[in-house]
Amino acid sequence: MADKVSKGDVIAFRLNAHNLTERLGKKGLLEAAGSCGVQNSPPGSALLALHARVEDVTQDLVEKAVAEDKSLLQTWCMRGSPFYFPTADAPVFTTGVLPPTEKALSHFIVGVEQVLNKLDMRISDAVDLAGAEVDKVLSGRQLAINELGEELAGRIAHKLSKKQRELWTGKGPWGANQPLGEGVVHFCVRILTLRGLVCFAPRDGNKAPFVLVDEWLGHPIPDIEPDVARAELLRRYLRCYGPSTRADFAAWVGLQAGDIDPWWTLIEEELQQVDFGGKAFILAEDADDLRSAPKAEGVRLLPPSDPYTQMRDRETIVEKKYQREVWKKVGQPGAVLTHGKIAGIWRPRKNGRKLTMTIKTFGSLAPRDKKPLEHEAEQVAPLRGATSVDVEFETY
Repeated sequence: MADKVSKGDVIAFRLNAHNLTERLGKKGLLEAAGSCGVQNSPPGSALLALHARVEDVTQDLVEKAVAEDKSLLQTWCMRGSPFYFPTADAPVFTTGVLPPTEKALSHFIVGVEQVLNKLDMRISDAVDLAGAEVDKVLSGRQLAINELGEELAGRIAHKLSKKQRELWTGKGPWGANQPLGEGVVHFCVRILTLRGLVCFAPRDGNKAPFVLVDEWLGHPIPDIEPDVARAELLRRYLRCYGPSTRADFAAWVGLQAGDIDPWWTLIEEELQQVDFGGKAFILAEDADDLRSAPKAEGVRLLPPSDPYTQMRDRETIVEKKYQREVWKKVGQPGAVLTHGKIAGIWRPRKNGRKLTMTIKTFGSLAPRDKKPLEHEAEQVAPLRGATSVDVEFETY
């Protein structure tokens, strides 16, 4: 019979793994980013997530790591979303995420399979066509997705049969006046990032340009065995989100539960089953830490899409009646973390260089937490391009 673990132990374990129990020193930037990657959508979320985990994080510090040191890399990753992660860990967050089968690819980039059926083309075929042209299009350049998609689609069109080309250049189902082929290429680029061919350069205004990885870094991403990368990705997931299940891991990656045997079976002998509201698994080497993690103290302002709130078992950290407030489909707010508990949400409003932050808690706010939250808001303000901040407190 599996040992039963408490919610309190699980929360403490996960917060500690996410570096939210105590901030890392300034040199801990890569450690924080490498735990499970840091999502950067909406743009700027990654900067705030790193600030919540590392002392003295500034925009200049992160930009230097990305643009100068090249120690941080940004590319599409889990769930087809943009993530930051250490460049040294790139194989884990590219090859390790790459779905190995046609079926899994169709679940990862949902919405393209039906169109490709009309083209009599497999997803991997379309990706191969885009991959064969991407060097010619991107060499020495930085292109946003629309520019990249247009040029790649134009080159691919010449390689298709007459029937395929007519469909390819005709109107697609995704955007106003967007040719079908361009839309297909947008899906393909998500897989090209996982093949380690392209990544993001730093944003230029509203433009998020793609570049060739080997040109950007000066070398290609190391070529390691896919099984090695997948196994390490799952280990990092379980260290941050364990105890967990196959279905929750699949949802975190952006797949379906039936797709993840190529990950899960690789480390089955390293897993230990526990009872956490049902059958769940943790790395056996983490079993003792699960029951002895330090309790979190202090406060944090977590951004939308923070790694901690990306867990799939949301009821572990937020009561069901408040979940729609924390995880809105449109206009998702940040989350207020007080002493290890998601205690509310926060939203910013910016007027010129002044930031107004509304903190809305799920119950009365302890007096001891008001000043620390105001202090956190003062640190967030410059990361949002503001020179001053007013904090407004509300209660549900």
